[in-house]
Amino acid sequence: MVLNEMRNVAFMSTYPPRECGLATFTQDLVRELDKVSLLNRPKVIAVSNNDYTYSDRVIMELWQHDRESYKNVADAVNNSDIELLVIEHEYGIFGGEAGEYILDLVNNLRIPIVTTLHTVLPEPSEKQREILKLLGEKSTKIVTMAKNTMPILEKVYDIALSKVEVIHHGVPYKDLESREELKAKYGFSGRSIISTFGLLSPGKGLEYGIEAIAKVAKEHKDILYLILGQTHPCVKKESGEVYREKLMKTVESLGIGEHVQFVNKYLSKEEIIQYLQMSDIYMTPYLGKDQAVSGTLAYAVGYGRVIVSTPYSYAKEMLSEGRGLLAEFNDADSLAKHIMYVLDNPEAKKEMEERTLSVGRTMMWGEVANHYAKFFMDILETSNPKGSLDK
Repeated sequence: MVLNEMRNVAFMSTYPPRECGLATFTQDLVRELDKVSLLNRPKVIAVSNNDYTYSDRVIMELWQHDRESYKNVADAVNNSDIELLVIEHEYGIFGGEAGEYILDLVNNLRIPIVTTLHTVLPEPSEKQREILKLLGEKSTKIVTMAKNTMPILEKVYDIALSKVEVIHHGVPYKDLESREELKAKYGFSGRSIISTFGLLSPGKGLEYGIEAIAKVAKEHKDILYLILGQTHPCVKKESGEVYREKLMKTVESLGIGEHVQFVNKYLSKEEIIQYLQMSDIYMTPYLGKDQAVSGTLAYAVGYGRVIVSTPYSYAKEMLSEGRGLLAEFNDADSLAKHIMYVLDNPEAKKEMEERTLSVGRTMMWGEVANHYAKFFMDILETSNPKGSLDK
């Protein structure tokens, strides 16, 4: 392909070193898109709430809480060679009430926009609904990561389904040692490992996970529950380590200190993948039934883990067809029952792992990036074919 036929796409998102799931997601995606010959090296407009030292991938910064910055960035994009802007949308990333400043930017852009939705609320506030509805109107296409959001986008936000593309949350691929080799390396040989990872916050329902482990430990003395990750920065700012300390007190009061281990740090992707690979069960005891997407659950599916989860929207979608077990919300007994079933039935465990892995393979970043690249090219060829007059 001739170089000047390649197209210029930029992403607007948080970006490392800012510690945030959205930042990691965008970094993974653009790095994978570097390998696709249809596009020039994708650029990033970083959403900043502080002074960060970015790589040369970042061509400009959008100051999250500075309303003027949104109009200035729109002008800069219009005067650049960027042909398509992809907005990674998450609540709490953009300034103003419910992130309304983003509308100042999209209203001033003169190039096609794709908005990728990381959260789709079925019962939004009036302001949240208004913003997402307007983003839907202004965007050439909307990307969602789960089919379960499509009826919500149509009914709640008036977004035509013809505008919506479903693309899996990507998962990084890594060749790894076997489960038993990794357990030995970490000093966990002979243990049955249950894990949960992600930024800690009260909505994660980990107290129920801990209580479930206490019940299982009576029969399975080898069980070890790894709670991986630091406290969510927003939670830490508001209430410090109150939630983590409460969880630690619960562990102490139940007398299961040898069965629960906290790893209090922001994990690298390599660490997350290694912990997942050595896990026998991945557990998400989340409390909110409406969570449409979970990056942590996507990773666990990607690596073919048996998953025990509460039945929030994304878990129901990803664990259908025998790919995991759904427990009741707020119910340690239900979680414990499912964990025991997996530990007591190695053949059923193996079958669930195989079923999960068959979907997980389609979620690797290479597959996902190819889907995005073809999707972007379709939009560009329709809206501004090469050879047509420049904008």
